[in-house]
Amino acid sequence: MANGILIVDKPAGWTSMDVCAKLRGIFHEKRVGHGGTLDPMATGVLPVFIGRATRAVEFAEKSDKEYTAGLELGVITNTQDTSGQVLEERLVQIRQKQLEEALEKFRGDIQQIPPMYSAIKIGGKKLYELARKGREVERPARPVSIKSLEIMEKQGEDLYIIRVRCSKGTYIRTLCHDIGQALGCGGCMASLRRTMAAGFSLEDAVTLEQIQAAADPASLIRPVDCLFRDRKSLPLSPSAEKKVRNGMTAVLPSLAPGEYRAYSQGGEFLALCQAKDGKLTTIKSFFEV
Repeated sequence: MANGILIVDKPAGWTSMDVCAKLRGIFHEKRVGHGGTLDPMATGVLPVFIGRATRAVEFAEKSDKEYTAGLELGVITNTQDTSGQVLEERLVQIRQKQLEEALEKFRGDIQQIPPMYSAIKIGGKKLYELARKGREVERPARPVSIKSLEIMEKQGEDLYIIRVRCSKGTYIRTLCHDIGQALGCGGCMASLRRTMAAGFSLEDAVTLEQIQAAADPASLIRPVDCLFRDRKSLPLSPSAEKKVRNGMTAVLPSLAPGEYRAYSQGGEFLALCQAKDGKLTTIKSFFEV
């Protein structure tokens, strides 16, 4: 039975759910979920969780992500990217140095107004459903964190490739739009590739073609505990293992506070646990019941 994490290099034109549906068919497993939506035009790292590992999706979604994006100046669209309708085109008289100076105000903790073409719900309605009907509603700004933001290269007269490392919930197309607004010439996102998510990079990713061509597709799946590789490993005694398996608190007086990957004596990954005041409690269990 397939169980673990598959790092997919999502192709353009596919939704994240399309990828999950394809993998349900390949692995004959209903429990398939992804760790962070990518728009259809975007490509790159999409962690997909299979079987019991779907319990770890929430931890992947909370993680920082990194992207390379095409920033096209002088073009404003209704979707904030080049897949949408062009609303306005402006003359660009911006030098790279001016762009570099403008990026400074977008680094660190900022407020971002989500785009209308997004799945966020307001009043019980998804924003993109309202946008498709030609409606625009007021959206409250949300705090996001831009950990790093830099120009990688200039690819065309008004096209720059930027690298962004950011927190959960950041819209890169909105970032491109807002940078264009700050420069006075407008801007939108021309391309997007996610290069890192949940600690996994493009070097870890496989394409759908590689998965389909594999003699044993399950051999490409990583164990779920690799998502928590930054936590210390904790082999449990038989009595502590029994407590964890039964959802009870294990008393371990000498254990330092913190989060741990808890394992059985046989090496089976059991749970992500929290130690505090000499007591070990389960944050999330991953053993098959």
